[in-house]
Amino acid sequence: MNDTPALSAQDALIAVMIACSASDQDMRTAELVAITRMVNHMPVFATYDADRIRRVARMVFDLFEEEDGLDALFGLIREALPERLNETAYALACDVVTSDGRHSQTELRMLQEVCEELKIDRLHAAAIEWGARVRHMGV
Repeated sequence: MNDTPALSAQDALIAVMIACSASDQDMRTAELVAITRMVNHMPVFATYDADRIRRVARMVFDLFEEEDGLDALFGLIREALPERLNETAYALACDVVTSDGRHSQTELRMLQEVCEELKIDRLHAAAIEWGARVRHMGV
């Protein structure tokens, strides 16, 4: 892991979104579009170089291949992410997972892991999940 470069706060947010999307080994187009849309429009990414997304994605995929890669990934995310952005990370992850109108049990387990690793208050998590669900509801 010594060759893994340090992440910026925005890289950490990207890593959370990619990890949740890829957790079921099926990154759907709607999820990729959601990530791109959020990076292009959210204030937290105003100064972010979108070309870094590919590097962050490769790092996430590489860590998923390692035995303790998920633990290492969460360590990097916690190190890079200011605590005040933990709920933002969880909200972005929820938006990505619900963006295609369906979610697998694996994605839900990953969201639960993110919630626990980032120490999101359970009541706040429920509100964030509800918001994601109603934003991505179909007719």
